[in-house]
Amino acid sequence: MPRATTPSAGSCGSASTTRYPTVVRVAVVIERFGPDAGGAEQVAYHQVVELARRGIDVSVLCRASDVAAPRGARIQLVPTPRFWQPLRVLWFSLRAARAIQGFDVAHGFSRTRHQDIYRAGAGSHAAYMEQMYPNAERLRRFSPRHRTLLAIEEAVFRDSRQLIQCNARMNADAISTRYGVERERLAVIYNGVDIQRFHPEQRGTLGRELRKQLGIEEPIALFAGSGFERKGLDRAILGLANSGARATLLVAGNGARESYRELIQHCGLRERIRFLGKRSDMPALYAAADLFVLPTRYDPFANACLEAMAAGVAVATTHSNGACELIEPGFNGWIGVDDFAPAFALLSDEARLREMGRAARQAAEQLTWSAYTERVLELYRKVAR
Repeated sequence: MPRATTPSAGSCGSASTTRYPTVVRVAVVIERFGPDAGGAEQVAYHQVVELARRGIDVSVLCRASDVAAPRGARIQLVPTPRFWQPLRVLWFSLRAARAIQGFDVAHGFSRTRHQDIYRAGAGSHAAYMEQMYPNAERLRRFSPRHRTLLAIEEAVFRDSRQLIQCNARMNADAISTRYGVERERLAVIYNGVDIQRFHPEQRGTLGRELRKQLGIEEPIALFAGSGFERKGLDRAILGLANSGARATLLVAGNGARESYRELIQHCGLRERIRFLGKRSDMPALYAAADLFVLPTRYDPFANACLEAMAAGVAVATTHSNGACELIEPGFNGWIGVDDFAPAFALLSDEARLREMGRAARQAAEQLTWSAYTERVLELYRKVAR
């Protein structure tokens, strides 16, 4: 796309005083903008805030926004039909391609065909389908939704002019293997986390108060995520049952809870599992938990795991979660496949869980939003050059 010509000068200093003369105008492209709309939206929001704080001229190109523009940034609406996802995705991609003209860097967070940097936050849609759908091949051929997403994905990954930002090595490897993407086009940048909002010190305040409200004194394992089947709620239920742990499993998020009633009844866990629905007080939930459990079947990078780690909570998850790359088994968490009973068994060792939680916090402290943005700026300078 056309480039605004910009002179290069100076060297990079601290984040608060650095000017980036080769990066004048940045477009962040995402269908819906706002920190609470989803994982990609959360990353995009914090990135825009950090870019604007550094004095970067950043505009958000979106079809809808749930929030006002962060200070120093602009929001530019891209008119798009809201009905029928395939049409919406294609229309937004087409309109966004026109809107990014004149920017130094276009950074795509949604499935759009044209940009300089494509953030593959959802990993590979083809890989996701193979993991989650027994009839994946049939859907690839006959579903308008999946055909549209796969077509855009393949076109982007085949386009040697675009850099691909991945949130885990797992996703970079899958994209490289499936589509033959050159390694120099792939950049792995783990998501960031607000280490002040999620903090171990809240255990004695928010956590204690929430435990009191819920009337729970025994150990707590927390499961959080919408889409219970993909997130592996059945594995968590069976893990609790087979471990014999005297603990409560809190389930936060949206999902078809009725589907699990028979399993819970069969396992004799009716009094030990509480469905909380979607919650806005996640810092309190992490602060009340002794262990965070996410036996997911496919997750490019579950932000909830990093939030739990920042809150000083050990995490138990699977190799199918990009966030598992932050976990050293036995040191700051646990990684398994189907049988999560050993993870729940950790609840009987309070001292060890506390030690693992401290190590988890130390790992999370390296992944602030400021550190994340510095890595992104390295990509921007690469594009601008």
